[in-house]
Formats: sequence, structure tokens, C-alpha cells
Amino acid sequence: MMYGADPKDKHPMKGFPQICFIQNTVSNPNIIIGDYTYYDDPEDSENFERNVLYHFPFVGDQLVIGKFCALARGVTFIMNGANHKLDGFSTYPFQIFGNGWETIAPLADGQPHRGNTIVGNDVWIGYEAVIMPGVTIGDGAIIAAKSVVVRDVPPYTVYGGNPAQCLRQRFEDTVIQALLDIAWWDWEIGKITRHLDKIVSADLEALRDCE
Repeated sequence: MMYGADPKDKHPMKGFPQICFIQNTVSNPNIIIGDYTYYDDPEDSENFERNVLYHFPFVGDQLVIGKFCALARGVTFIMNGANHKLDGFSTYPFQIFGNGWETIAPLADGQPHRGNTIVGNDVWIGYEAVIMPGVTIGDGAIIAAKSVVVRDVPPYTVYGGNPAQCLRQRFEDTVIQALLDIAWWDWEIGKITRHLDKIVSADLEALRDCE
């Protein structure tokens, strides 16, 4: 039985192609997208990969985005390929052009590498936000429009600004831990469907009773 949208449907809202379940459009094996995560772009919602910049295969970093995330138009991920060496007098990447310049160092040698970029589940990232390399955004977090995220974002917090700072925590610590333990996004879709009213409410005990 089908519940809600089909996660394998590129455009789950008929007649509204600006909404795209992007796991069905991404071809780069180093970009991993969870079920039901959508990108909203009225110009070209199927070309989310153009928003993942400097993602060179020889660098080897991954962009991992969880389930049930909402990504607004123009959200951009800067990957580790954008980084330049900082410990010398010049930051210019002479070696990438070859013809004798490659002798100074292999491209990967000494390049700053901040690891994979990870976005948790049920994360909302606002219009034209920029996520810098190696950042982890926790489950349930919200990133305000046009923010530049340069450091990890804890679960269920609201971050905004440039550089993005914590604007507020969405719930008390004990509630956040309970939500992370429940992890409703990992339930099978029939169970999620039966308990949608609890998932979108703020009644923790009612949600716990669904387990």
C-alpha cells in the first residue's frame, strides 16, 4: 500500500515540478540523499548537483543528506576541493596547472580537508544558505535563509547569520535527546503515516506512545 508520496517519484506534487525528491536525480556516488528529501527550485529542481561546488573526485569527500529534509532554492554546499594551502606565503594553487608547476607538491598534499559534509534528518535549510566543507548539521536543525554555516550545528537548533550563530534551541535538552532516541524518520512509512499527527505536534509523551 502506498502512503503519502512515492520517494522514487522525481516530482511528487503533480503539476508542481519545482519540488523534486533529489535522490532520484543525483548521479555523483559521493552525494548520498535520503528518502523524501526535496529541493525546491522553480527554475531547475532536478539539477541540485550544480549547487554542490568544488566536489572533485580526487578529493574523495562525501555530501550526505538524511531523510525528510527540506532544501530551499539556492542552497549551496562548498566542498573540500575549494580549499587552498594556508601555510605558505602564497595560497595560489600553482600545481593544478602542470607544465612544471606540479613539481611543488601533489594536489592533495597539505591541502586543508575538513572531512565529509553531513546533514541529518528532518533538517530545513533556508533560501540561499551556504554550507561550508566538513560541517555537520544535526537532526531537526533549521538554517535561516542566506546564512553561511562554518561550524557544526547541534540537533534541533536554529542557526542564522554570517557566520551562522545559534539563534535558539528548539526544545529543552531532555526533549531533544528523546527525539533523537525515537528517531521517527527511521520508522517504516506506514507507521509514520499512522502517527503523523504526533510527529508534527509538540507532545512528546504522545509520540513516545507510538513506539
